[in-house]
Amino acid sequence: MTYGNKLRQRIAAPGTTPLIGVYDMYSASIAADHYDGMFVSGFGFAASHYGLPDIGFIAWPDMLAFVQRLRGAFPQQHLLVDIDDGYVDPEVACHVVEALERIGASGVILEDQKRPRRCGHADGKQVLPLSEYLAKLEMVLATRRDMVVVARTDATDEHDILRRAATLAATDADVILVDGVRTVEWIRRIRDVVGDKPLLFNQIAGGKSPRLSLGELSDLGVDVAIYSTPCLFAAHAAMDSALADLKRADGRLPEVDAASGVGVRASTELLERNIARLRTAPESVNA
Repeated sequence: MTYGNKLRQRIAAPGTTPLIGVYDMYSASIAADHYDGMFVSGFGFAASHYGLPDIGFIAWPDMLAFVQRLRGAFPQQHLLVDIDDGYVDPEVACHVVEALERIGASGVILEDQKRPRRCGHADGKQVLPLSEYLAKLEMVLATRRDMVVVARTDATDEHDILRRAATLAATDADVILVDGVRTVEWIRRIRDVVGDKPLLFNQIAGGKSPRLSLGELSDLGVDVAIYSTPCLFAAHAAMDSALADLKRADGRLPEVDAASGVGVRASTELLERNIARLRTAPESVNA
C-alpha cells in the first residue's frame, strides 16, 4: 500500500487522527516514540532551518531534503508536509509534489495565500482570487498519484470562509483545512458546508483557535488534527531554562538521574532506535 493510501485509510477510520509537528530529526525521533504520524510544519522548519519566522523564506529544495531524511529514518510514519503556497508558481508546486511523492511523503497541504504570506494564525493574511488558487490546486491534483492533498484556505472574511470551504470540498482534494478558526461554532459551520469531505484542524499554542482535545474534535466531526509546534515550543522553553540554570550554576552541569534523566545514554538510545527502524523497514511501502 502506498504512503498516501495508508494515510487516507487512517483518516477514514473513526476518531480524529493526530499528526505531530516536527522541526528536525531529533524532534522527529522523540515524536515517533509517541505518535505514528508527523506533520512537517512550515513554522517549525523556517524556525529551525533558517532561524526566521514563517513568512515565506522556505526554499523548496531544503524542504525536499528534510523530508527525504525523515522518510529514510521513519519508514512507517505518516508524513504530511506543509508546502505553503506551492512556492508561488503552479509549475513549481507540481514539481515539488512529484518529488515529495517519489521520496515517500504521505501528503501535502497547499494554501491559498498570496505573497507576502503569513503564519496561518497571524494577522495580515491575504488570499489569492479563488479562481487562481483553484487552477493551482487542480494542477497539483492532476500531478499527484496517490498522495493525500489537503486544500487550505486562509480566508478571514466570514462569507468568504464558507464560500471557499464549500468550493474546495467540491474538488478532488482529499481533506479541507480552514486555518485560524476562532470558535467551536465556526468549526461546526465549516463542517456543515464541506459535507462528507474530511476536515482538518490546526492547533498551535497561542494561536487563534480554541484548545480542544481529540475527543472534542471527533465529536465536532474533525477527521485530522495537526499539532504544528508542541515540540518546537517545548524545546524553546526547556533550552532557555537549562541554559539559565547553567549560568546560575557557574557552568556546572546538573546531575542526571540514571533512570529517568536525559543524558548521553538516553540520547544515544533514542537515536539507536532509528537504526533499528531502518533495519526492520519493508523494502518499499510505495511498491
